[in-house]
Amino acid sequence: MKILVLNGPGINMLGIREPEIYGTETYEALLEKIRLHAEARGIEVTCLQSNHEGELVDAIQRAYFDGTDGIVINPAAYTHTSIALLDALQAVRLPAVEVHISDVSRREDFRQVSYLRAACAKTIIGHGTDGYTEAIDFLLRL
Repeated sequence: MKILVLNGPGINMLGIREPEIYGTETYEALLEKIRLHAEARGIEVTCLQSNHEGELVDAIQRAYFDGTDGIVINPAAYTHTSIALLDALQAVRLPAVEVHISDVSRREDFRQVSYLRAACAKTIIGHGTDGYTEAIDFLLRL
């Protein structure tokens, strides 16, 4: 199995950005957690973080052609603004799981809106970075 893990703007700043909301775990530690989790399950995982919407759209489209079986996506701020990411996920029709480190349901009103949720099989919120491993396991069960 092959899974693509995508992270949107600011996720590279984990451990620095608002640790009271996102925790103190660094992005590098998150990548290692994902790598070890995938290795233990015998699956291939590719991770990409970008602050640029078009790069994330390109990665979703590439996933369709390179044999990717599923996508884990933390769109970050693009959750609430990106119809382009929604369109990309709908176009490729790969199983996708939306992940949010914080519990967005308890935050500002604008964070309640997710354009991408319509194209995702599951949404995991508020489980910290463990949400990524939960998302991978969900895709494995599909």
